[in-house]
Formats: sequence, C-alpha cells, structure tokens
Amino acid sequence: MARTTQLRTYTVREGLLDEWVRRWRADIVPLRLELGFEIGGAWVDRERNQFVWLVSYDGPETFAERNALYWSSPARKAMNLDPDEYLLSTDDRTVEEHYQAGRRG
Repeated sequence: MARTTQLRTYTVREGLLDEWVRRWRADIVPLRLELGFEIGGAWVDRERNQFVWLVSYDGPETFAERNALYWSSPARKAMNLDPDEYLLSTDDRTVEEHYQAGRRG
C-alpha cells in the first residue's frame, strides 16, 4: 500500500490542552509507533486551543485498516482514554507530501 499521511487538528476543551498533550504523548504515541505508524510532529496552538499533529502509515494494509486495528486493540481499550472527554472537534485530512525541510529537490 502507498504511504498515507493525515494532518489532524483537534479543538480541545477549555483548560484541558496540557493534559491532552500529556495523555497523547504517554499513551497514544507509543501504541501508534508499536503498530507501525509514524508521527511526523505535533504542535499546540494555544490561541485557538488546538492540537495539530501528523500521523502516517506505510505498510501492507491501508491506513484505514491499520487505524481500525489501533482502535480495536486491547492496549487502546486499556488506556481508559475517551477522546470525547477532551476534544470538542476533530478535523482529519489526508495530505500528500510535496516538500520536506532538509531535503533538496
């Protein structure tokens, strides 16, 4: 399958941005990496109370199939992390890379 990258923008509930970032780093990132995803970076927009990150997958399954595996995994269930408790809205966009800093061409 071809590499798929999603740009994800989450609007976080007032007062929970820092807690969300801590949970994301401690719980979500390790499992995503274990399941073959790559994290291209993450940013906080405090003015808009948003969390923005890049997640990619390049493996034998489609992104959607691998993402379903992530959500159904026992490790994900054991996190006891309901995104609805933190996030007001999400915007997930599949994007194509056309430039990467540090690379010529």
